[in-house]
Amino acid sequence: MTHLAHIAQLAPSPVQPPIVAVVAFDGISPFHLSVPCIVFGEDYGAGGVPRFDVRVCAEAPGMLQTTAGFAIGAPHGLDAVHAADIVIVPSWRNALEPPSDALIDALRGAQARGAQIVGLCLGAFVLAAAGILDGRPATTHWAWAEAFARRYRAVRVDAAVLYIDDGQVLTSAGTAASLDCCLHLLRRRCGAQAANYVARRLVVPPHRQGSQAQYVEQPIGIRARDERLSALLDWVQANLREPHSLDSLAQRALMSRRTFTRRFKQATGTTVGAWLLSARLSRAQQLLETTDDSVDAIAGTAGFGSAVSLRQHFAEAFKTTPSSYRREFRGV
Repeated sequence: MTHLAHIAQLAPSPVQPPIVAVVAFDGISPFHLSVPCIVFGEDYGAGGVPRFDVRVCAEAPGMLQTTAGFAIGAPHGLDAVHAADIVIVPSWRNALEPPSDALIDALRGAQARGAQIVGLCLGAFVLAAAGILDGRPATTHWAWAEAFARRYRAVRVDAAVLYIDDGQVLTSAGTAASLDCCLHLLRRRCGAQAANYVARRLVVPPHRQGSQAQYVEQPIGIRARDERLSALLDWVQANLREPHSLDSLAQRALMSRRTFTRRFKQATGTTVGAWLLSARLSRAQQLLETTDDSVDAIAGTAGFGSAVSLRQHFAEAFKTTPSSYRREFRGV
C-alpha cells in the first residue's frame, strides 16, 4: 500500500447532509411547496445553519401543474422518499381525494425505517390515509378539522394548535402554520441559533407557541415600519429581567397609556402582557438550549422572577418542564 493510499484510508469520510424529500404533485400550491424548500433548501452559509439535501419528488417525476397557473419541475421520483431522513408532504390538493397506493407505500416504508414524517396543512390527510397518524395526536387546517376527525376516527385531532410534534411524526395547521412547523423542526434538529437565524432572514417570528389558536391574527412580532415601537421592544428584549408593565412601557415610549395600548395592538396583534410572556418564554428557551445556567438563574434573566413562575408558564405553553425541554434539545 502506498503512503498516499494509507492516508486516504485514514481520512474520515465527508458527512453527508440529511436528505429532505418534499412530495409534489399536480395541483400543488406553490406557497405550500416553497415553505419546506426555503427553510431546508437555502444555502444560508451562516448562523450555524447546516446544509440539507432537499429533493422535490413526485410519483411521476417531470413537469407538474400548480394552482397558480404555471408548471414546476419535480426532478426526483418516490425513490427520494425511500432514501430520505425527513419526508414532508405539503398541503394536499383535495382533502377528499385519497393518495395513490404508491405514495402510501412510500410513506409507510419511510416511517418503518425511522424517517421523520411531516404533514403540512392538508398534507395531514395523506399521512392519515397511510395509517401513519393512527393513535396519534394531529392537526390540520381548522376549516377541514371536523371532516378530518370524521374520516379518520383513530386520529386524535386538535384543531386549536399551530402544529403538533409527536416525535417521529409532525403535522401543522393551515398555510402560515406550515412555516411554524418547519422552523420548529429545524430548531429541534439544529438548535435555537439556526432556527432563529433562518426566521430572521425570512422576517418572521422564530417561534409562535404551538398551543395558540390557528387563527391568530398576527405573529407575535413587530412591524418594522413602526420604528418607535420596534426600538422599544428591541430594548425590552435586551432587558427582560426588568419588571416591565403597560404603564412603564407607555412612559418610555412617550405615549399615553391609551395611545400606547392602541399602537401596540396595531403593531403586534396582541396585548402587552401576552407579548411580554412570549418574549420571556422565548428567552428561556434560548438559555435552556445554549447555556448551563440553572433554572433559577434563567427565570431571573428572562424576567419570571422565580423558578416556580417559569415552570408554571413553561408547562402551560409547551406541555413540558424546563429541565425536560433542555434534555430534549441538548441531550443532557
